[in-house]
Amino acid sequence: MHGKNTDVFVAGGGIAGLVASLSFASLGYTVMCVDPAAPVTDKTAAHADMRSTAFLQPSKDLLAEIGLWQRLEPYAAPLQIMRIVDAGGLKSEPRIESEFNADEISDQPFGWNFPNWLLRRECVVLIQEHENITFQANVSVSKAETRIDAAHITLSSGEKVTARLLVAADGRSSKVRNELGIDVQTMRYGQKALAFTVSHPIAHKNVSTEIHRSGGPFTLVPLPDHDGMPASAIVWMERSAEAIRLQELAPDAFEAALNKRSCGILGPLTLTSARTSWPIISQYTKQMSAQRTALIAEAAHVLPPIGAQGLNMSLGDIRALYDLAKANSDEIGSKAMLDKYHQLRHQEVKFRILGIDALNRASMLSSRPMRDLRALGLKAIYGLAPVRKSLMKAGLGVKA
Repeated sequence: MHGKNTDVFVAGGGIAGLVASLSFASLGYTVMCVDPAAPVTDKTAAHADMRSTAFLQPSKDLLAEIGLWQRLEPYAAPLQIMRIVDAGGLKSEPRIESEFNADEISDQPFGWNFPNWLLRRECVVLIQEHENITFQANVSVSKAETRIDAAHITLSSGEKVTARLLVAADGRSSKVRNELGIDVQTMRYGQKALAFTVSHPIAHKNVSTEIHRSGGPFTLVPLPDHDGMPASAIVWMERSAEAIRLQELAPDAFEAALNKRSCGILGPLTLTSARTSWPIISQYTKQMSAQRTALIAEAAHVLPPIGAQGLNMSLGDIRALYDLAKANSDEIGSKAMLDKYHQLRHQEVKFRILGIDALNRASMLSSRPMRDLRALGLKAIYGLAPVRKSLMKAGLGVKA
């Protein structure tokens, strides 16, 4: 097959695909990355991703090794405390609060928060500076075939590419995964998540707050100040019909609903961005590798946005591939390397998805007796220091 040759081909130019591209390129591999859309790198642009991502402690080391952390650090909002609030009583107000302080287990914050549009911007700038990476926007994979020695990819542009390793980072409906016939297990909740940013008069003090009432968690994550005011990113999960109703409200009516749901934790919240939404599912693949192919990020696993697990699990995938590629430079994309990748990641991914699934279902509870039971469980579990510390370490992905 004639066409372009590359060591690594990355299908998907989301944050995970961009970080994967930078990771392989930092090891000296040639990388080609494509995405059906151009990355939106301006907060005010149409279709800007208003979600935020908290890079947890273990992810920072990889980002520093590939030269990305140095670009991100000036924009970082540290996450020092994670606060869990149960507001499932008669009124929408806190009745039980528990705090996880990173000081209990580390001399560093739990992680550092960034707006997704900014992450894309900094990744794109670094990719443009990297001679080993070819990035093409508005191009997708139309066909993928694998052989013992290489993967053969046909692009929507008609270009053909041969790669030693094909990395599927093309999302929850992955074209590459479907082309290769890899099955997925999916759990649906009838939920949607709204994402947007707000400003508020009370400083967040680097505290991330997750409020549970019904329909799903309402999470406020620290951001750097906005126009001189403290700011946060919010992910508000609700049953689908309610989420659609909220998204369609006029700004004043939406802010009224928003302030009721936030329980006044940070004072009156003012909307500072557009509202975006997406459906909530849990999903994982039966295999995370195939011939000459590794599945990463949402092509391999999808879970509700709870506990900052999503992109950090994706970086766990990339870290595993990065370490294997670093240790086996002559065998990148080999069966032995990819079998090892599956062994390293698959069980941990399943374990985390099942844990987040349980937390999400508990947060969705609407009947008063079940909400009361949830509150008692939160109080009992988080009130025990050894259990609390073990949960914090597990959430970070470090050994207890």
